[in-house]
Amino acid sequence: MSLQVVIGYGPAGAATAALLAERGERVRVIGRSPREDEPGLEHVALDAADRAALTEATRGAAAIYSCASPPYHRWATDWPPLQDSICAAAEANGALLVSLGNLYGYGPVDGPLTENLPLAATGTKGRIRAMLSEQLHALHDEGRIRAVEVRASDFFGPGVTDGGHLAARVVPNVLRGRKVQVFGDPDAPHSWTYISDVARTLVAAAREEKAWGKTWHVPTGPPRSARVMVALLCEAAGVPPVPVQRLSPMLLRAGALVSPMVRELQEVRYQFDRPYVLDSRAAQELFALRPTPEKDQFASTVAWWRDRLATVS
Repeated sequence: MSLQVVIGYGPAGAATAALLAERGERVRVIGRSPREDEPGLEHVALDAADRAALTEATRGAAAIYSCASPPYHRWATDWPPLQDSICAAAEANGALLVSLGNLYGYGPVDGPLTENLPLAATGTKGRIRAMLSEQLHALHDEGRIRAVEVRASDFFGPGVTDGGHLAARVVPNVLRGRKVQVFGDPDAPHSWTYISDVARTLVAAAREEKAWGKTWHVPTGPPRSARVMVALLCEAAGVPPVPVQRLSPMLLRAGALVSPMVRELQEVRYQFDRPYVLDSRAAQELFALRPTPEKDQFASTVAWWRDRLATVS
């Protein structure tokens, strides 16, 4: 049993910590908010951008899973010091660094997204993601750390709430029989990554030395439009289909005046206004992983949201 440290306790961090604990590892979770320890999980509250504190908290770790993410509108200011601190902790302690990334660094692409595409984004958030990836791989190539990067498309599934495009703005409406409004073209094919598959891929990448020093895409099912995904959620919930509409540009402009999150989304509209398809065959082959069957994805998502809504009602 080795010490595994998970930084960040959002949907991906929580799923990864739970999976590691299920597999008998000693798991320490680092987050900003104090939490009571849970069976198999030790919680430590600190600012992961504090290099000295993080280095001490990760002492003895065999692997560090970087699953944290600053607030969406603060990526440009908060991401660089956070990653610098995480990389410094991995280097000081000789721990493998398993970094969870996303697809922003590629920028707009015609055709499926593969791991060998250049990081050609020009927008602020895309360039930040590209810079973080380039830094991670440079440190690995220099022999200063051992690192592997795992990239996912938009999350959905149990535990994914306000940050998901198929989460808090969609599933409760499905369960209540109300119309759903989505960002972008509701009929554009889009890859959606199930949250449990993110955790499985992070853990698999840590255990497969041949994966280190490279980037891998989380095994993700076939692209589905938002309209189709909503229909499948309705089917899983056993409710009649609900209307699916595109959020109006006027409403988005109004929202951008008061919401930093909505303002920042304008940079990545291309991901939802055109086909956005993730190719994950390389990871599926190396790790012998397949996406969770769609039926199970939708059933688990609906069940989780039903429990959540029953608790808060």
